[in-house]
Amino acid sequence: MSPLSKFVSLHPYFKVHPGKLETVKAGFPRFIEKTTTEKQNLFYEFSVNGDEIFCREGYTDAEGLLAHLDNVGALLAEMLTMADLTRVEVHGPTMELEKLKKPLAHLNPAFFAVECTLEKA
Repeated sequence: MSPLSKFVSLHPYFKVHPGKLETVKAGFPRFIEKTTTEKQNLFYEFSVNGDEIFCREGYTDAEGLLAHLDNVGALLAEMLTMADLTRVEVHGPTMELEKLKKPLAHLNPAFFAVECTLEKA
């Protein structure tokens, strides 16, 4: 079994409130600093398109994703005073997605189940 066989990714999209973009961007390093401590995190980055922010993040499994949300919860709550969460996607194997449906229900995410993959050793 590949070490990535349970890999899940989270894709939240945010719309920044007028006049708050620079403040939100200034908070990115705080998210990175907190996420650096997470052993199950595979990658984590922010991208910006005008007033839209996208966070691309990956975890070894569903438990890693949930641990991350717990770890950055206070920072996310602060960010949500300056930006609206407009869309959330979760991608991964069906078994891992099932573990996330109840705990993430309040975010109303779109769940994308992996159907076909190429894994390189």
